[in-house]
Amino acid sequence: MNNITKILVPTDFSEHSNRVLQAATMIARKFGAAIEVVFVVESLDAYAGFAVPHLPLENLEKDLLERAKRKMTEFVTENMAKDIPHASAVLNGNVPKEIVRHAEAQGCDLIMIGTQTCKGMEKALFGSVTERVIKTAHCPVLSMNPCI
Repeated sequence: MNNITKILVPTDFSEHSNRVLQAATMIARKFGAAIEVVFVVESLDAYAGFAVPHLPLENLEKDLLERAKRKMTEFVTENMAKDIPHASAVLNGNVPKEIVRHAEAQGCDLIMIGTQTCKGMEKALFGSVTERVIKTAHCPVLSMNPCI
């Protein structure tokens, strides 16, 4: 493994994700690395054949993307250390595939992601997503229990 210059941190905007971001910040400081924070809106293409009575899926997906962009701005403003170079992105598609694709496209040297081990924790990002990222990533993946 070469020097770490960019760390990708997937988020679901939860307090648990913030803990992962704070741990990634410590690592970034040690290596002089930048952080890329990403959120993936799951693609609704698989549901295109279903009857949706009030809102076309295309409009719903656009609305979700816009809301996620606003939430990302809030999350980064409130939680990202000002002394660490950083960027953020809201992506659309299959969550683990987009995390891995974006990490490779952005030249990330490390993906830091949480695991679902907290009692009552939602499974929006963690769990099987983490496993699929670990199995398919082009770079090392550091997973952590955000509840300790």
